[in-house]
Amino acid sequence: MIDKKLLDILVCPVTKAPVELSKDKSELICYASGLAYPIRDDIPVMLENEARLLSTDEKLR
Repeated sequence: MIDKKLLDILVCPVTKAPVELSKDKSELICYASGLAYPIRDDIPVMLENEARLLSTDEKLR
């Protein structure tokens, strides 16, 4: 589980916008860039080349 303090300071490396924890808590979502960063072994992988693009439906929240 991601610590709330860590989540408060993490930003998207592409846009520097805040990220949100996904509903299933497996990714950090940046709506500004349209990217979802994976969380592996409770560690956020904040690398653009590891992120996946959000679908159109996901972007609409």
